[in-house]
Amino acid sequence: MTQRAQSVWNEVDVVAGYKTYIDLIRPWLADKKVVATGMRQEIDRCREVVEIALAGQSIALVSSGDAGVYGMAGILIECLEEKDALDISLEIIPGVSAANAASSLLGAPLMHDFAVISLSDLLTPWEVIQKRVKLAAEGDFVMAIYNPKSKGRQDQIEWVRQAVLDYRDPQTPVGIVREALRGESQVIITTLAEFTQSPIDMLTTVVIGNSHTRVIGPYMVTPRGYIL
Repeated sequence: MTQRAQSVWNEVDVVAGYKTYIDLIRPWLADKKVVATGMRQEIDRCREVVEIALAGQSIALVSSGDAGVYGMAGILIECLEEKDALDISLEIIPGVSAANAASSLLGAPLMHDFAVISLSDLLTPWEVIQKRVKLAAEGDFVMAIYNPKSKGRQDQIEWVRQAVLDYRDPQTPVGIVREALRGESQVIITTLAEFTQSPIDMLTTVVIGNSHTRVIGPYMVTPRGYIL
């Protein structure tokens, strides 16, 4: 959390969010009224937040990482539009997204142009995701992969590995970070040829290096181009 995110809890009447994320911030909430809902209830959650705000209470809607990166900011604005309530005061508070958190634990893999791609096909067709992966690989972007594998979606990350191998050396460094900056983070640096042999789940961020990324001691680094 950024400093602003840590301070906002003292200023609002109500805090709303996905149950798992609410649990992460309970030490900051004291006796605040909490509206907690389950996964895949984002629209209902945002509509309830808007209704609470229209009733005159101040409310904070919680996202993990950064609210504007695969978070709740966009859908909340759409729900405000739906209720013709865009004049309500809204502050979108930045946080640290998983790509940045994972990068800090790996070293400096995002020092040059990079693409962030989610493999979740709940809202985006798999064919669209495949196209984005291929173009990012062809363009030699470092790639930060969100939602790489779930219980019902096991094969997509292996497809990504095979697709990127069409453009990059098998020894290209790949970083795997689980629970980035959330207590007991797990960090692995491996290769494009072998990274899918490591444990990967929905709490994991996978960072695939570009053609210049290398391992320097314990660090994964993508050189910016400076000449030492």
